[in-house]
Amino acid sequence: MAWGGLFLSLSRPTPEQQKSCLAAAGGFNYDTDLHGATHPKSPAALTTAEDSDRVRGFSVTRSRVLVGSGADTFRHAKSALLSWKHLALGWAEAEPGTPVKIGARFCICYKEVVPWVMFPLQIAYVTDDKYNGGKRGKGGVFAFGSGTLQGHLLVDAEERVWYEVVSFSKPAHPLSALCYPYVRLRQRHFARESGKAVLRHVAAACSSSRTPPPTQ
Repeated sequence: MAWGGLFLSLSRPTPEQQKSCLAAAGGFNYDTDLHGATHPKSPAALTTAEDSDRVRGFSVTRSRVLVGSGADTFRHAKSALLSWKHLALGWAEAEPGTPVKIGARFCICYKEVVPWVMFPLQIAYVTDDKYNGGKRGKGGVFAFGSGTLQGHLLVDAEERVWYEVVSFSKPAHPLSALCYPYVRLRQRHFARESGKAVLRHVAAACSSSRTPPPTQ
């Protein structure tokens, strides 16, 4: 159900409802030169000081968590992102079968009090590379950025992995403008909980890989 430019559902949105939301959404709702603005340049960029809290009128939200170290941890964390485990929060989710590739559209379904809200997004970039001072070598980066489409409460661009969440946002709907301090609070809560979800997935995967096979 669309209401005032919002996509709402009284129950958990079905795949069909999400498809309808994406079909009704337009293109990106922010300037072209900001597409990929959160793109990490190197692993070191994920551990540097905080960015400015304002960028061209956008509020910046950043949250990062150290998942662990080593190739296995990196592989499990990457698996979490590819399977959308970082959004499997119960009160927020994305279709786990969504391919992580440039141009793929998806909805983040978010439960706020009574209605579920569907936020349409599109993946703007995907990075799967290794760096060492700007050259291929030790240290890995896997990241993808999703930008908001027309019909989203916010103008927003996001990127994930150290595990790190970075978003640039500003109100794109009268309702979000009215409640923006609360919206920003929920953004920070979402980022923290998403990090915890990745940690849980990696911990479970690492534990499973260390479990010896049953004896015959």
